[in-house]
Amino acid sequence: MTHKEKAVKLLNEKYHCTQALFGAFANDLGLDLKTAFKISTCFGGGMRCGNTCGCITAGLLVLGMTFGFYNSSDTEQEAYGNKKTEEFIGRFSERMNGKVNCRDILGKDISIPDEMAEIRKNGLILKKCPAALEVSIEILEEMTAEYITYKAETSIAAEDLPENDELQTMVKRMGRSNRFSRNVSALLDKADKVAFIQFDIRRFKIINDLYGENFGNEVLDHVVRTLRDYCNDKQYYLNRRSDVFVVVTEIPDADYPMRFIRELDARLCQYKNVTLQLTYGVYIAEDKTMELRRMEDRATMARRTAKSGRSSSNIVFYKEQFKDSLYNIKFIEENLQKAIDEQQLSMYLQPKYSISKNEIIGAEALVRWIHPERGMIYPNQFIPIIEENGSIVQVDHYIWRKACMFIRKCIDSGIKPCPISVNVSRVHLRGDESSQILSDMVRSSGIPGKLLELEITETADDLQISRQTSLLKDSGFTLLMDDFGSGYSSLNVLLESPFDVIKLDKRFIENMMTSDKGRNILEHVLQMASNLDITVLAEGVETKEQIELLRSIGCDQVQGYYYAKPMPEDEFFELLKK
Repeated sequence: MTHKEKAVKLLNEKYHCTQALFGAFANDLGLDLKTAFKISTCFGGGMRCGNTCGCITAGLLVLGMTFGFYNSSDTEQEAYGNKKTEEFIGRFSERMNGKVNCRDILGKDISIPDEMAEIRKNGLILKKCPAALEVSIEILEEMTAEYITYKAETSIAAEDLPENDELQTMVKRMGRSNRFSRNVSALLDKADKVAFIQFDIRRFKIINDLYGENFGNEVLDHVVRTLRDYCNDKQYYLNRRSDVFVVVTEIPDADYPMRFIRELDARLCQYKNVTLQLTYGVYIAEDKTMELRRMEDRATMARRTAKSGRSSSNIVFYKEQFKDSLYNIKFIEENLQKAIDEQQLSMYLQPKYSISKNEIIGAEALVRWIHPERGMIYPNQFIPIIEENGSIVQVDHYIWRKACMFIRKCIDSGIKPCPISVNVSRVHLRGDESSQILSDMVRSSGIPGKLLELEITETADDLQISRQTSLLKDSGFTLLMDDFGSGYSSLNVLLESPFDVIKLDKRFIENMMTSDKGRNILEHVLQMASNLDITVLAEGVETKEQIELLRSIGCDQVQGYYYAKPMPEDEFFELLKK
């Protein structure tokens, strides 16, 4: 969608004009919508008093973040920024016939309750505000194009700005992204054939877990240095996010993309004593009038196909049959918020059982998306997508609230409630808000905190995640280490972690059952956990044979299809009543 289409869509979804305008540019600025809304709400407070139009407020914020007018030590840049600010307001006033205040545009004052009621009754926001949004976006797009020339003339480079806080880091990244887009657009105009090559590092998360984030950052620096040395001045590259990189190059002959990738791969595949496995997706730009994002989306789809294991090669070229998957990604990204608002997302619960007592001892809360037209959309179809774009946070919050409400329902119905565990993703643990959010949910629901348990995939050598995990433990939550034995966790983690329960990964159990040695390893894990006063729960249990083995080595708590599949919360409620 264009900036205008995005802004009008957000306005129709009841976001105010500051949020709608800034949200329309969120992608360009490297922000997810939630963060963009927070920022724009802070800066757009003035519009609530009926003063300056929120489109001006948001427009100046976009200008500042796009052009980097925050570095006051650069007097030339600051002077240019002040000039551009005045210019934006002047252009807006001219095109809006002097109307720069909300009361002028709407004809009513939103700070007066009676007039605000009239605004809502007559739908004036949807009638009047789109014009101001469109004018603002037109001006921003014009000024961005003009700024390209200014930067070329003054040689202001985002990389030269001091990187001393998160905002500057974000602005620098956005500046690189803008220059990349401009260079690629110019290349598409000049070259006959162009290839979009997107690649990532397979299992990069495990590299971070095993060697620490500092080493992971060294690996990313290694990739950037290699690209800088390897690419010529007509080949453009960008670190799109984390370990995902994109290179755009002219194609002199049909075999060139494969030659380019193989030589690049040979340079990248080893860093210090660690072997790096890379996955590549390639899109040959046939229709060069297509939007850049759509071209790169096709390279993304090819990369994901290579990564999924559906291909025998680590290099996959985009094919038209990938379109269904591409449309699926766009469908999920564009419909998720509506799914949350309209409660299309449902909480399913999978019981946890005691083998010896043959009774329910808890349940894990899982998400299912039941779309009114598509029907059931399973987690493996949308969770990877929303994990990558950051929307997983909204979905997790939704399920956390549903779990608290379910526990409250059990208490109010006189049913003995069992603990419900919810997933807390790494995204939550990167910030400092999760503990407070969870505590507030528990408190507002009026439920005992011990009944809401948290499942976390532990990350070794990650100080931020370890700190947040300890904070959650100190707040009184029971912590479960998810996927133990999947490659993310080790026995050493148990010695220092605050976890109360470890969940043995399904594949770990299956592998351990193949030999006497494997059984011995399982027994030692159970013994060590017992010595540390940590409970062990086996997940993914599906057969009688697995039950008997687990019973024989002293593992009493299990979860899996042998006892029950995930079920709607009403069905689980009836099961508890019995």
